[in-house]
Amino acid sequence: MKMFNLLQLKIWSALLRKDTRGQDLVEYSLLAGFVAVAAGALLPAISGSISTIFSKMGSVLSASAAS
Repeated sequence: MKMFNLLQLKIWSALLRKDTRGQDLVEYSLLAGFVAVAAGALLPAISGSISTIFSKMGSVLSASAAS
């Protein structure tokens, strides 16, 4: 019974702990995406290549999420 309580306490504390790993990466990715969209809006000649890059990134992320 004591082992179950310790395990329950560990799970509870893990759920309460705030995990911020990867937060900076997400923020920089959003910033890079915003800059790319702004550049595509201001320079229509490069909007096609920006779209291709985001399509490739989306397919790579989808493939990694599936595996």
